[in-house]
Amino acid sequence: MISVEEALAQCLALATPLSTETIPLAEAAGRWLCTPAIATRDQPPFDASAMDGYAVQGNPSPDDVFAVIGEAGAGHRFDGQVGPGQAVRIFTGAPVPYGATRVVLQEDVVTLGDRIILREGADGGPHIRPKGQDFRIGDSLSPRRLRPNDLALIAAMNLPTVAVTRRPVVALIATGDELVMPGEAPRPDQIIASNGFALQAMITAAGGQARLLPIARDTMVELATVLSLAEGADLIVTIGGASVGDHDLVGQLAGLERSFWKIAMRPGKPLIAGRLHGVPMLGLPGNPVSAITCGHLFLLPMIRAMLGDPAPEPVPQRARLSVDLPANGPRAHYMRARLSSGEGLPDITPFDRQDSALLSILGQADALLIRPASAPACPAGSVVSWLSL
Repeated sequence: MISVEEALAQCLALATPLSTETIPLAEAAGRWLCTPAIATRDQPPFDASAMDGYAVQGNPSPDDVFAVIGEAGAGHRFDGQVGPGQAVRIFTGAPVPYGATRVVLQEDVVTLGDRIILREGADGGPHIRPKGQDFRIGDSLSPRRLRPNDLALIAAMNLPTVAVTRRPVVALIATGDELVMPGEAPRPDQIIASNGFALQAMITAAGGQARLLPIARDTMVELATVLSLAEGADLIVTIGGASVGDHDLVGQLAGLERSFWKIAMRPGKPLIAGRLHGVPMLGLPGNPVSAITCGHLFLLPMIRAMLGDPAPEPVPQRARLSVDLPANGPRAHYMRARLSSGEGLPDITPFDRQDSALLSILGQADALLIRPASAPACPAGSVVSWLSL
């Protein structure tokens, strides 16, 4: 058995960034920007008024009188020039007229027809947003997974399209004679295939495209037939069939170049990874908690790496343990746990039942408490690491 860290490194070695494609900005939410987005204009593209008021020249004093010579609105520049003793009525976002150096707030003046008088105690301003205050031509947004805020920035850069990494296509194949799909009528010796639906949702949320293929029964012919439906996938993920039983056939597939099999962790010991006819393959355990836990630890990092994320590894967080824990065994233990508010750090409490078949416990958990291999006993109050679910 190899360590979790070694297994993750080997999984990531299988997952190289995919090719790029150019898509409309309106379709780019959640996609991975793979080349910098470079601004083609300044923002704002002119000195702009930050308030409603009057554009004037110099540093006026109370009771100064100005003649109003025009108006400037958003999208409507005043084409003249402001001189001493002159003012232009201006609105937020409008270009500041030539010659003006300050915007006097409208509430700081008295209007008398086409003239204004500056009040005592007027705000000092200048209430002008300089050209390029936000960004300038040539400034760039670095590669990242695009959030709504990023889309607004790219749009302001006047970029209608973006270059993104192609979404990885992930073929999901559950294996086993004991499985039937939800809604079917299982025999007394069968169970419902559940893992694929969680993994499909996880893949989609991470930016991939999941193809949930038919269940593969426990024969090499059936498994090969379903695998043929995975043609064109960037990553093949099997669920179950990677253990040591007579019906665990995934490790016996022809064309499988195995990177590793079995890792020193629980749940998830019978994980397998490699290349199947040149395509990266990850063989997850069949137990629900094992499959989903390994999905968080290995599958999602592989997808992030395929998208071009330079740091695809899971990032542990810190919490304060609320109960005593005994010493851990030789395998790293990822315990289902619940978080609660604490002073400074959150508190974390592992569930009493940690069986890898208990989906109900996983449904209540919001964290995986990480117990390193051979860790000593850990008293309540200790700071521990955890991963988000």
